[in-house]
Amino acid sequence: MNNSVDKVLTYTIHEVAPYINWIYFFHAWGFQPKEKERAKAAEAMQLFKEANQMLNQLDKNYHVHIIFRLCEANADGDNLILDGKLFPLLRQQIPHPDGSPFLCLSDFVRPLSSGIPDTVGIFAASCDGEVELLYENDTYKRMLVQTLADRLAEAATEKMHEYVRKVAWGYAKDENLSIPDLLREKFQGIRPAVGYPSLPDQSVNFLLNDLLHMEQIGITLTENGAMRPHATVCGLILAHPAARYFAVGKIGNDQLEDYARRRKMSVKEIRKFLAANL
Repeated sequence: MNNSVDKVLTYTIHEVAPYINWIYFFHAWGFQPKEKERAKAAEAMQLFKEANQMLNQLDKNYHVHIIFRLCEANADGDNLILDGKLFPLLRQQIPHPDGSPFLCLSDFVRPLSSGIPDTVGIFAASCDGEVELLYENDTYKRMLVQTLADRLAEAATEKMHEYVRKVAWGYAKDENLSIPDLLREKFQGIRPAVGYPSLPDQSVNFLLNDLLHMEQIGITLTENGAMRPHATVCGLILAHPAARYFAVGKIGNDQLEDYARRRKMSVKEIRKFLAANL
């Protein structure tokens, strides 16, 4: 019996702003974190000031929305089973120089053969879509608001993940980390996002959408699985203490064909989504 329930959270801008990882914001603008050149540092400080002014303006009218679900889950080989739905994954195939194992995200979930159900979280987060359309006649402000929207969606997932660990799932009830420690990922578990190295296939957004119904928070998918609005992120939440991030990297035709079979898609179709991994 499926007792999973979608939980929708709506945050104000000022609620999620403390969780922004500014390093990635500055990367988007071409600044390096250890920039020593005085002119560049002054420019970065001015950008930071203007970004915070814009956050204050956005706080009056806009929000960040997030939806998550804690699914009954098990691993079955290189697949996850989430609330009875098959969620195929990819495994590393290139040998490591140190002989370490070939990883797949399913390794961090209790196997189906154990007969004991586990839990895996799924989530999606997005800024109000109208945010990306602001300042269409001002190139600088438009870029500023778009890079901030990206950071706000990521910050909302950070805040949500903290809530999930301590309250909703509660596997780390006694966690007491500062925000800098959260941004350094010192908590237990991982939050792999779709499109990132351990979950590179954008088309799995369709599988997540079947479970989460992202339209509840204004997210739609294109025919290629890209999310709209642009400032959107989705993925999995794994709690295993040994869970860590990794890159799937290059895969061979054998895994490509096996993965296509598990996804019930043609090899040609899957090849399009995994071009960077072939």
